[in-house]
Amino acid sequence: MVDIELLAPVGSLENFRVALDSGADAVYVGAPGFNARNLARDLGMEEIGAMIAKCRSLGKKLYLAANSLILERELEQVVATLAMIDELQPDALIVQDLGLIRLVKNHFPRLRLHGSTLMTAHNSDSVRFLGDMGCDRVVLARELTLKEIETIRARVQGVELEVFIHGAMCFSFSGLCLFSSYLGGKSSVRGRCVQPCRRGYGVAGASRRSREKKGTPSSRYLFSMNDLCSVKAIEQLRALGISSLKIEGRLRSAHYVKNIVSAYRTMLDSNVDNREEEYAKAEKLIARAMGRKTSAGYFFSPQPPDAITPYHSGNTGIHLGRFNNVKKFGERYTCRFILKDELEQGDRLRLHQEPSGERTAFRLKTLFVGGNQEKKAFAGSRVSIELPDGFRPLPQGHVDVYKTDGAASVRTSDWELDGKSIVDVLRKTEKERYKKIDQVTTEVCITGETEPGGGSVGPGGWRKGGRKKPGVEIWFKVDSINAIMKKLPFVPNRYLLVFEKQLLSQVGAIKSSLGKRSRLVSWVLPPVIMENDLGRVKKQIAVLIRSGFRSFQLANISQVGLFGGEKVHLFGDYTCNIMNSQAAVFCGELGVESMVASIELDRSALGELVGAGARLTRNCSYGVYGYGAPPLFTARLGADHFSYGQQILSPKKEKYFISKKEGFTQTFPDKPFSLLPYLEELRAAGISYVVVDCCGRMSPKDLDEVHERLINSGRYSKLPTFNYLGRLE
Repeated sequence: MVDIELLAPVGSLENFRVALDSGADAVYVGAPGFNARNLARDLGMEEIGAMIAKCRSLGKKLYLAANSLILERELEQVVATLAMIDELQPDALIVQDLGLIRLVKNHFPRLRLHGSTLMTAHNSDSVRFLGDMGCDRVVLARELTLKEIETIRARVQGVELEVFIHGAMCFSFSGLCLFSSYLGGKSSVRGRCVQPCRRGYGVAGASRRSREKKGTPSSRYLFSMNDLCSVKAIEQLRALGISSLKIEGRLRSAHYVKNIVSAYRTMLDSNVDNREEEYAKAEKLIARAMGRKTSAGYFFSPQPPDAITPYHSGNTGIHLGRFNNVKKFGERYTCRFILKDELEQGDRLRLHQEPSGERTAFRLKTLFVGGNQEKKAFAGSRVSIELPDGFRPLPQGHVDVYKTDGAASVRTSDWELDGKSIVDVLRKTEKERYKKIDQVTTEVCITGETEPGGGSVGPGGWRKGGRKKPGVEIWFKVDSINAIMKKLPFVPNRYLLVFEKQLLSQVGAIKSSLGKRSRLVSWVLPPVIMENDLGRVKKQIAVLIRSGFRSFQLANISQVGLFGGEKVHLFGDYTCNIMNSQAAVFCGELGVESMVASIELDRSALGELVGAGARLTRNCSYGVYGYGAPPLFTARLGADHFSYGQQILSPKKEKYFISKKEGFTQTFPDKPFSLLPYLEELRAAGISYVVVDCCGRMSPKDLDEVHERLINSGRYSKLPTFNYLGRLE
């Protein structure tokens, strides 16, 4: 049995000391500028270098999380950062971006790579693929059961496996969540998530009287996952040969890190004779950490019944009480409520307003009990607290109060980090490092002064002048055979048929209906293929190839491995998350002929990607998802409280609906977004085709609307444009 590593999160120097003091074998830290957590301040390179040196002196390890997706304009800074990281030599880089993998392999080969959970590694094929691409370790998707992890471990050798054992759970598969980005450009795959899964949602059309009759509140936390807690699964994970047990929480407090790391250290060091006693200690430590309500996640069931508590907000911390009214004294507000737990001056609190879901965090400065100012109060006391600057109560609803951190600081070791020696080392190697940076940026960072067709590239990469390119093709995505059997009001250049049981059972009819045009069909693979479904999917692909269908769209780049040596045409879907030219070239080197750019890109970022990619390779064309209602959440959980097929409302009355298909739960916007008014602009930018997604929208009225929008008749009102006219963060 291999030694198992306890891996702790670090977002500050205090948390670094606490994690090591509490028994972590390794820590992971965000790489400055491109990690998937939006910290108030990234740790500096000299601090990270000193932490690496300290870990080595203690026989510990430090991994750098460089797991954000990278825009074209950011490549130059990323190269400079990689050159410095190469000097510091952390134990590994945790990566998501395919372009970053290519940069490291080709230019910084000394750096070890770990595949992030954001790469959605959920089956043995995806783990094997990442191993072949140079990842020594893969962080598995959180949605896997112990049985599925065991199967993956048995089928893939030579790649270390890492699993999350504690902390926040995303409702959607990591890497497939678009919700935060859709709401305003704050991308979850770039560390900017605004957590729409933590908001309350109501069912549209449900009257107040019907809610009161059923005893349900006006809104419920439909998607707010309880925190993962796997103290009961530690021994099974150890027996499976897992290399690393990972705790989530680079944004959490030192108090949280201390208690959670200590809890799992306690369990790992326990033995058969004292395990029950140590388990009780671990449970107490976890309760002290002020996290959310917990569940065992998916470890023991693919449909865990306790994964979500829909009538609980999912806030971290200890619930102290609730107030409905406030009093104003001058410019300040105060509130009064009865305490459920002890409270101390200096504690960190969070106010959660309902029904808006707005949250405000602050340190408690003044505390009154019975009209007297006190430093501490206990459960059952009626207290008054001064609310923070800028807090404005809503005219209706209530406010819940949570304690998220204590007043007392966490004691840590008094050893110092030697940042000065790291600075000295970096200065000595500065000349050679800059030389390396110049060499790499010259090769991979395209400023692009001229366009191959004779035109120039304007701001954002958009082409001006030059040869006139042919029109943009329309790739028509559907989930029903009716789209093929009926006459359409427009003629698609290609049909994208979703790889679902209903359509797969009608392959013969599809081929007969299309005749020679069946060569224009591409089958769109799903982004998630669970381990038990791999064999079935491979057989269905073989049947399609024998039937003459040789074109497929990949939803995850690891799916190139499904085709062996078959001569097929492969295209990449938007879920491959291509945001920079190095990622596009990476896919092209694997035989992918064309890529749909990331659906999240804004106009400028898209132009920069296409402009640079066109000059790096002539063999890969680009498309965009130009019309449709993409899934904002794609999840494994099918909870009993979901109102499938019914419209749900956000606190701001935005409309969505939840659907269950092929075993997965997906949440869609109520109406599509559209880039169809910008077809000429997209053509001029170098976009070859636009995906028009009519899945679930196949009525004659729907198709007529698509036709009118394609010809830009002006008959229909404008639709949202996702981030295209906005800004991706």
